[in-house]
Amino acid sequence: AVMQRFLGPLLCLWALRLPAGTGAAARGLDVASYRERVRAMFYHAYEHYLESAFPYDELRPLTCDGQDTWGSFSLTLIDALDTLLILGNVSEFQRVVNVLQEGVDFDIDVNASVFETNIRVVGGLLSAHLLSRKAGVEVEAGWPCSGPLLRMAEEAARKLLPAFQTPTGMPYGTVNLLHGVNPGETPVTCTAGIGTFIVEFATLSHLTGDPVFEDVARKALKALWKNRSDIGLVGNHIDVITAKWVAQDAGIGAGVDSYFEYLVKGAILLQDKELMSMFLEYNKAIKNYTKFDDWYLWVQMYKGTVSMPVFQSLEAYWPGLQSLIGDVDNAMRTFLNYYTVWKQFGGLPEFYNIPQGYTVDKREGYPLRPELIESAMYLYRATRDPTLLELGRDAVESIEKISKVDCGFATIKDLRDHRLDNRMESFFLAETVKYLYLLFDPDNFIHNDGSDFDVVVTPYGECVLNAGGYIFNTEAHPIDPAALHCCRKRKEEQWEVEDLMREFYSRKKTKKFTLKRAPDHGEGENAKEPEDASSEKAGEKRNSKKRSHSLLSCPSQSFNSKLAVLGQVFLDNT
Repeated sequence: AVMQRFLGPLLCLWALRLPAGTGAAARGLDVASYRERVRAMFYHAYEHYLESAFPYDELRPLTCDGQDTWGSFSLTLIDALDTLLILGNVSEFQRVVNVLQEGVDFDIDVNASVFETNIRVVGGLLSAHLLSRKAGVEVEAGWPCSGPLLRMAEEAARKLLPAFQTPTGMPYGTVNLLHGVNPGETPVTCTAGIGTFIVEFATLSHLTGDPVFEDVARKALKALWKNRSDIGLVGNHIDVITAKWVAQDAGIGAGVDSYFEYLVKGAILLQDKELMSMFLEYNKAIKNYTKFDDWYLWVQMYKGTVSMPVFQSLEAYWPGLQSLIGDVDNAMRTFLNYYTVWKQFGGLPEFYNIPQGYTVDKREGYPLRPELIESAMYLYRATRDPTLLELGRDAVESIEKISKVDCGFATIKDLRDHRLDNRMESFFLAETVKYLYLLFDPDNFIHNDGSDFDVVVTPYGECVLNAGGYIFNTEAHPIDPAALHCCRKRKEEQWEVEDLMREFYSRKKTKKFTLKRAPDHGEGENAKEPEDASSEKAGEKRNSKKRSHSLLSCPSQSFNSKLAVLGQVFLDNT
């Protein structure tokens, strides 16, 4: 009964799983060997960060020193913390938890990115908090509803709240951690910088009992939804005061990406049909206006005409997201397009001109981004297609050959000639290495199918944890969805507790009693249908069988003909 209550909603994440070992042997790829090479990559980067860069945010691998980039938080240490546990290093996890408690201070006069601080710092601390017990940390009474890392995450998130105090509810992009939003701060924020909070902020609200975090995140999401165009698209940048679109390019990549990601992941995490309905409506418009032969282009948000026929490396998360909604066939076709670009350069350039089949000027770099590897990890869990392991193999070979230096791994400034840049972003250890390792480690606890779990006693009763179904935030920090049920009680349960306590004290003596479990959280009392969304889809039950949705479609034309018809972007000279 306990398992059914807490884990039933997570079954969608375990669907389509095939027996371990299929596919890999067929092509003779030594999965264990590559897993150990990924482990060695992590420690080469991590140890040099500790030796040469800590307590700065990031390592500069060419000069073997450090620099602050996103706010002076020892960011790489926070970002790498849950990766340590995924690699099985509980002793270093425990040491770093103590270091962070003693050394990180958010009361500093620093202008910080609201988006980056949320996904890297708040997300990293929340994930580490929820994994602490599994890592052997001696947790305090009341965990997971309390704990030092949770308090740190809450403190960091509260520093971001002033950014949300706008007429629209959409946040500013930057906030001063000591003074709030600076006078004269630009009101223009990218779409992802507005819509990428629900995973971390809803988790915070559920664990702490303070609804303010989830409330501001939802308000921001709904503001974007309200301001979509008549053809169902959102642009790239918007004025958070006036709600006027400043950059009207619509696509799935940079500046927009994690907004769509968080609609899906927020829907799964919270079992929220409203968020999923929003995404499904966007998905129809995206397929109708931006998809061409399994590539996704940039279009004008009001007209749907092509504005940029380019593939951005950040878009490579999309096949993984498609897999989460069960659209595996389309996901694989798009993934294979992106993989051809990787094979061409040994990495994904930031921009790739699709019709020309080459990089875009001044966008030739590859900062060791994780998105294509992330999609490979999700799709391999669903299909066991050995092609996905081959991408992992190619990534390990490329990164080691091109990027590895004496003090870590350096950003590739230009994939054409393999020139390097003096930076190792914290996401290399938080995401790139993590997804590679999980791709090659089918038995990792992250992939738990629910057959193993822990039952923890909290102030609100028994709670199931570590049963799998983890939701990765956009910085690859895993959140245990079951934890959101540990620290909240519905009104019926609250009344039941109050009645029991009154009865308890009226007897004036100690007496054992049993608290009945709360009713299934199921659909939630606050689920509402989104404006203009399909009521049929919004009203579906979560346990309903897979069904087909009516999707808008494009006429069947050749790739170049479609572009020429819609936007006169380029000519077919072949």
